[in-house]
Amino acid sequence: MNKSELIEAIAASADIPKAAASRALDAMVDAVADSLKKGDSVSLVGFGTFTVKERAARTGRNPQTGEPIQISAAKVPSFKAGKALKDSVN
Repeated sequence: MNKSELIEAIAASADIPKAAASRALDAMVDAVADSLKKGDSVSLVGFGTFTVKERAARTGRNPQTGEPIQISAAKVPSFKAGKALKDSVN
């Protein structure tokens, strides 16, 4: 499912126009991103939790030359599915 299909599903489920569903989805994505930028986590009970994890610096290899390169530390977004979501998939 891509973004436009998700918007259509939201609009049909909530009985709202696609434009309103698109704004709602964009607002939700922006709110999650802003919260993660601040270092906060976002928990949606039954769905899952969005968090920011620290990835340590490490040594990698350039695939073309085989030379070792240093990969710097980074913060990466992470999602852990909730029990209800896991149960619905299985």
